[in-house]
Amino acid sequence: MEIRIATRKSELALWQARHVADKLGSLPEVSSVKLVPLSTRGDEILDKSLQKIGGKGLFIKELEVAMQSGAADIAVHSMKDVPAVMPEGFCIAAVLERANPHDAFLSADGTSFTDLPPGAKIGSSSLRRQAQLKAIRPDIDVIPLRGNVNTRLQKLADGHYDAIILACAGLERLGFDSHITTQFDVELMLPAAAQGVVGIECLESRDELRRIVAMLEDPESKCTTTAERAVAAALEANCQSPVASYAFIHEETLTIEALVASPDGTQLIRERVSGHVNDAEKLGHSVAQQLLEKGARELLIETSA
Repeated sequence: MEIRIATRKSELALWQARHVADKLGSLPEVSSVKLVPLSTRGDEILDKSLQKIGGKGLFIKELEVAMQSGAADIAVHSMKDVPAVMPEGFCIAAVLERANPHDAFLSADGTSFTDLPPGAKIGSSSLRRQAQLKAIRPDIDVIPLRGNVNTRLQKLADGHYDAIILACAGLERLGFDSHITTQFDVELMLPAAAQGVVGIECLESRDELRRIVAMLEDPESKCTTTAERAVAAALEANCQSPVASYAFIHEETLTIEALVASPDGTQLIRERVSGHVNDAEKLGHSVAQQLLEKGARELLIETSA
């Protein structure tokens, strides 16, 4: 079978697509793999926040259109950018082994987060990151940061920010891990759902294609991704909501921690549950229910207002 991969044109997106292409190309069932680079509205509109133009779903819409039209067979995504509820007719056929799930702190001169001067400017367009940063350091100024990884690093180097926050996984995949000043521990900065996970999307109706793609599935990553995305689904949160979730496995026990916060960090609700690995989705819903009982719904409504 020939498989065509729809992908964004950014350096990181192309790295991820080539990574999947290499894995698919090693399967005897696959005769050839071709990349279909596409431009998305999320990549084109850089002068407005994602919240104002429709959220991270803008990064994948054109890729789904390509699959619907027959121009591509699958799409490769950073799972943290994929809405918790998939559009009708589409599915995640496989998720790969998770890379580093943590957030990275990058400062212009090597200054640590705690040593930043009062009023320091930190670049991030994520309300999740903003809320957790402000909860620790209410004095800092979190200002929007858009663009690909290279663009963001250049803006830091040019002095537009004192520091920026990026995902460790993306930096490490592109060989930019030397730029990382420190890595946030999950106690300080809970990651986005499925951060560090590459997922493969295709049409639900493509049974044979789904069977082949499923050969790349990593069972542990599938389990933690299911639990973390279940939190967002139960909370009816989108990729831009100040919501975080992180799951890990020890032997047969899955532990998931999640939080909902106000963008200014003054209100933060955090809960944690553990259970059997076979109950990933149930555990995700369980921790979401605990958050709702503590007032998460009201907090999310205030954020979206």
